[in-house]
Amino acid sequence: MTDPAAAGARAAAARLTGSHGPDLAPEVEAALYARSGTSGPVQYTDPVAVAALIVSVAQLAWTVYQDRRRTDPEPPPEVIARHVRVRLAREPEVPGPELEPADRDRIIEVVIEETVRSAAEDGTAPETD
Repeated sequence: MTDPAAAGARAAAARLTGSHGPDLAPEVEAALYARSGTSGPVQYTDPVAVAALIVSVAQLAWTVYQDRRRTDPEPPPEVIARHVRVRLAREPEVPGPELEPADRDRIIEVVIEETVRSAAEDGTAPETD
């Protein structure tokens, strides 16, 4: 079984490379590798900040998705996005504060789409039409 958060982060990085540069995918891989370590939160600069944000959002989106599935077998991405944004607003250590709000929102949307899609492809979520 794959890690839907990691798969979502990788797919989101691939989709966002055009607007955030070719270093985004390797930076996401570095952030994914770093998340398994024991170091605390680190403040990053662009594109590292974008990569760290993608990984953080993917992990959070997966957690929210799993929680929401308890009451709705196919929670709408908009509901997941709203929960993720609320939780991110409460956690100032989440990287990426130097991003424009529109860029941050786009990253959140793409990561959520890709994380949910990865879960469906992996069989850990109900199939959608």
